[in-house]
Amino acid sequence: MNDDRRSPFRDAGTDRVTASHVPDTPQTRSPSYRLAFADETFLCRDELRPVRLQLELLKFEMLLDEHGIDSTIVLFGGARIPAPAEKDNARTKTLAELSHFYDEAERFSRLMTRKSIASGNREFVICTGGGPGVMEAGNRGAAEEGGISIGLNIVLPHEQAPNPYVTPDLAFNFHYFAIRKMHFLMRARAVCVFPGGFGTLDEMFESLTLIQTGRMRRVPFLLFGRAFWERIINWDALADAGTISPQDLDLFRFVETAEEAAEMIENWDPAPARSDIPGR
Repeated sequence: MNDDRRSPFRDAGTDRVTASHVPDTPQTRSPSYRLAFADETFLCRDELRPVRLQLELLKFEMLLDEHGIDSTIVLFGGARIPAPAEKDNARTKTLAELSHFYDEAERFSRLMTRKSIASGNREFVICTGGGPGVMEAGNRGAAEEGGISIGLNIVLPHEQAPNPYVTPDLAFNFHYFAIRKMHFLMRARAVCVFPGGFGTLDEMFESLTLIQTGRMRRVPFLLFGRAFWERIINWDALADAGTISPQDLDLFRFVETAEEAAEMIENWDPAPARSDIPGR
């Protein structure tokens, strides 16, 4: 029993070990006899979804607190964007042309990680989705600069593992997309979005919506690659149609280089959350 605990009660870990050594009888072999918190079959029942949501929210939060991480720099971006050295194997000509953003993401991560190291790895910690492409570049820059970085993976139908540059103790795996998205933003000091596909667009628009509606305070929101973003999204058409306000186009900035993004974050004037929504 752990004597360092505040509670005088016997701890759950001790009871779990004890319960695994009970005599083998028809009663102890029955699933009904398993401790509820140690019964994986029970925990995976549909009725336990609220508990699993809470566990995913709590585990990551507790571990980041234990590591003393106060703020993160979030990198969203495409898993299919190759490193420049591998661009000849890209599936499309456009992906090959976008490969320079791998280098920009890696260099930007290095710049932020220098600030993170100076803070004792408490502030400006790089946080990615933990996968390949732009995500790998972000974690790689942090690792090669000698710092730490976070990878928020999610279980997908095809087998995958976190990219090898994620700090092992900060590699997380999620079942619920919604909880994963919350963790991306709960400590976000800046959000940086590189070219990507459905997942990147989903993360970008959900984050922008939270800022637009005043549910999240204003942080530097940087889109790398104006040409890419203006080609796939007609921002002005949304404003002209009135489906967003012209002021909403001020919620983000376009950048092209790591240095430009780092300068914007360095000189950002903290802004509170919106108190109203323009145009409504």
